[in-house]
Amino acid sequence: TQNENILGYYINVERIPNSCRDSSNRIFLKDRKVLLNLSMAYYRVNISAYNKAGESPQAIYIVPDFSTADLPGQIHVKHQGTNAVVTWTPEYYPKCFVVDWGTGKEDMCMKIVTTATRKFTLDNFQPYKLYKIMVHASDVCQCENFTGHEKTFGVTHFYSVEGVPRTGPTNVTILNITKNSALVKWTKIPAEDCLGFLQGYRISYTDSLRTKSLAVTLNSSTTSYHLTGLKGKNIYRVQISGFTNAGEGPPTLSQPFSTPKYGTREALCICVTHRQS
Repeated sequence: TQNENILGYYINVERIPNSCRDSSNRIFLKDRKVLLNLSMAYYRVNISAYNKAGESPQAIYIVPDFSTADLPGQIHVKHQGTNAVVTWTPEYYPKCFVVDWGTGKEDMCMKIVTTATRKFTLDNFQPYKLYKIMVHASDVCQCENFTGHEKTFGVTHFYSVEGVPRTGPTNVTILNITKNSALVKWTKIPAEDCLGFLQGYRISYTDSLRTKSLAVTLNSSTTSYHLTGLKGKNIYRVQISGFTNAGEGPPTLSQPFSTPKYGTREALCICVTHRQS
């Protein structure tokens, strides 16, 4: 239909997950914008237009993560084999708590917990997978609409079992090569390949005689390092690996690179001497 024939819009806001399947939050609008007061849970927004003839097909929008950072100090996770005991200290005492957990919006689970509990045991966790846990305070508890009532006060991530990274960093490149130094850059290990919380990187290099240097440990946010103490007219190869609390993963090898025989000033002096002779 033409825009001038549109009478308004229907907005359906659906929580992900939602154990109350029959609950709905339908909004009728004349305008093409809406302000939603949402918690940090996942939400699906279905938008359709309507006129005298009926309703259009729905456009679906998934509300993205509000933040990738945790809200520290609010949720505590204690491992018990394949289970995890989640406890929290609330800022205030609502009618109930709503706990979400899972590896992503596609497989999140939801549980309504009474205020007196403040403790919840989660089970059936798979090893080497990153889980997200969110705890929300809510003043509606019995299969009512949570939209506008929830307040998120705790978010944390955890692994039931950590492993070592299954790959090293990618795109290792060597730049600014001089007689005694070189700049190493790399792309961080993807989260899905870490299999645990990445603690940092270890970098070392081997020369043409296969003499290996002592490893340097760097924090996990670092993606470059300035190698020093190299020797001129030598061939080197850099190794970089990531490590978690479970140990060190396989190293990534750079392409071999050669250091020049002379430094810039040495080459300049040789050139000047040659011109004067």
